[in-house]
Amino acid sequence: QLRYSVPEDREPGSSVGDLAKDLGVEVRSLAARNLRLVSEGGQRHFQVDLVAGVLLLDSRLDREALCGQSPTCSLHLQLVMENPLQLHRVEVDVLDVNDNAPQFPKPEVVLEITEVANLGTRLPLEVAEDPDMGSNSISTYELSPSEHFALSINVRGDGVKMPEIVLEKALDREKVAVHHLTLTALDGGNPVKSGTAKVTIHVLDANDNPPVCDPPISTVYLEENVPVSTLVTKLNVTDLDEGPNGDVEYSFKISNNAPGKFTNLFALDPRTGEIRTKGPLDYEESSAYEIAVRARDKGSPAMEGHCHLRVELIDVNDNSPEIVLTSLSSPVLEDATPGTVIALIGVKDSDSGDNGQVRLQIAKELPFKLVSSFKEHFSLVTSGPLDREKASGYNITVRAVDSGSPQRATQKTFYLRIADVNDNAPNFSSPFDTAHVQENALPGTSVFSVSASDPDEGSNAKLSYSILHNGMQDVPISTYFRIDQDNGTIYTVRALDYEQDKVFQVPVEVKDAGSPALSSTAVVHVFVLDENDNAPTIVYPSVPKGSAFHQTIPALAEPGYLVTKIVAVDADSGHNAWLSYQLQEDAEALPFQVERRSGEIRVAQALRESEDPHRLVVEVRDNGTPSLSASVVLVISPEENSVQDFSKSLDLPKSSPKDTNLTLYLIISLVSISLV
Repeated sequence: QLRYSVPEDREPGSSVGDLAKDLGVEVRSLAARNLRLVSEGGQRHFQVDLVAGVLLLDSRLDREALCGQSPTCSLHLQLVMENPLQLHRVEVDVLDVNDNAPQFPKPEVVLEITEVANLGTRLPLEVAEDPDMGSNSISTYELSPSEHFALSINVRGDGVKMPEIVLEKALDREKVAVHHLTLTALDGGNPVKSGTAKVTIHVLDANDNPPVCDPPISTVYLEENVPVSTLVTKLNVTDLDEGPNGDVEYSFKISNNAPGKFTNLFALDPRTGEIRTKGPLDYEESSAYEIAVRARDKGSPAMEGHCHLRVELIDVNDNSPEIVLTSLSSPVLEDATPGTVIALIGVKDSDSGDNGQVRLQIAKELPFKLVSSFKEHFSLVTSGPLDREKASGYNITVRAVDSGSPQRATQKTFYLRIADVNDNAPNFSSPFDTAHVQENALPGTSVFSVSASDPDEGSNAKLSYSILHNGMQDVPISTYFRIDQDNGTIYTVRALDYEQDKVFQVPVEVKDAGSPALSSTAVVHVFVLDENDNAPTIVYPSVPKGSAFHQTIPALAEPGYLVTKIVAVDADSGHNAWLSYQLQEDAEALPFQVERRSGEIRVAQALRESEDPHRLVVEVRDNGTPSLSASVVLVISPEENSVQDFSKSLDLPKSSPKDTNLTLYLIISLVSISLV
């Protein structure tokens, strides 16, 4: 909190104080921190020179217009700086300058006094007005020299000096009927300023006892907000005269010092002298009232006395605290460190004393706390970690309670939004997934859709999918599959061949759009489903296309004799690789038959002597849909001297490494298919 003072007659543009020095900041940082000035009264009297870092006067100040008759005059400002957010309070005391001369309400005052007035009789005079305060206000009064009258000065309860003319020598109307005097009011300024009023005193006969107020100056204490018509006091006035000369009437005495304001709040009974409340009294509007009462008798000429009453109000806790949200930083990042300033809060209570002492509080379960900056100003700071995924915002209720009895409280609720930070990596619904795709499916066929979620929001939750190269295949996995980066759908890039690759491991990465980006991975096992796209291949007998295999058998071979065996393989698997053997020609016309599953060709009936060679077409067909087949042509010739059996006529030597390897390949293929 900074405090400066400036005389009221300073020219606009004058320097008030060095803000940069007093705040302890560099001058060049003021513009970057967006230093700005906020006037609490709503009127702009000052400005900040960001280049020099000083507080300047924006307009000429008039202390009397700003603060009236208040003994002190302070203007309250607020300096707000950002990065980090700070609030500083500045109080500027406006110093009084003797720029006003005393002035009487009337330039000429006419008084009356009976010629039988006793020595010491006092004639009250109008109080001169001087808007200046302190030593610049009214200091004393002077009266022009007079043989009969002298000047007396009394001090009222509020410190105001009241001039009175005192009779020092008996009057004789027959000698001098009218006395002309000059009253001068002097202030305490340097140089001294003065004002004058002409005083004309008419000397009258008769009524020689004025009403007397006892005591002439009194003080009454009254609580604010008392009901209307409450009795404040009853004036004690005596007049020693009898009859009309002792009959007193009361009236308020109005002066420019208090221009009739109290007449709206107090009522005076002109006959009894009772003063009662006329309207509601508010301590916060005025803590005291000065009431002047004129007591005038009905003599001829009438005589009057004056009573001065000071009514001091006792404060009652009738004002609730007021909460002012000066600044709010919303939203705040969820990774804000404890102690980060969220809001600047001011509080004020128009009551005084304990009734105006206010304390602030918020709910204990919130991750925030209140820190007192300076008098009646607080900072709301974070007291713990924030997590947007658990709470995206907070309704913060600030409660202000005063110390009066009974207590009065008020509360203000505002919403603080928590801004997202990319602190959560996206997660797949499952780290491993299984998908199936038919071999030979057209490129662009949808295989599987992976799904991931991210509890963050905005760009931090915007996900993109990609396929990683795992190095398990000889060719990059991206040559087989692609993925839609927006929805995670996996498509084939080309037709797949079950016989070449039966299963793929497709590693998928999901990455958010945060900064820095976070990611996670999952593996999709894609199994290729076999399709009957390979016809059976006859490995024995191996005959060039368009040729026939010749086989001789004994002419007297009996039924069941093994002629030969057809051996075929199918690159497909499962049902597509189940093979069956059959003769294409009418089996009944031939003396041979083929075993459906084994492919063995045996003699079905006894052969006739000198029988011609037989031509057989053996068809091998798989069990797929549609079924595929292959065929071989056999020419079987019976010979009398032929005694070879199948084992001798078979063109596959038992020790052939090629046939041994083929059998091994068949066994490995069957075992692999069974395992899958």
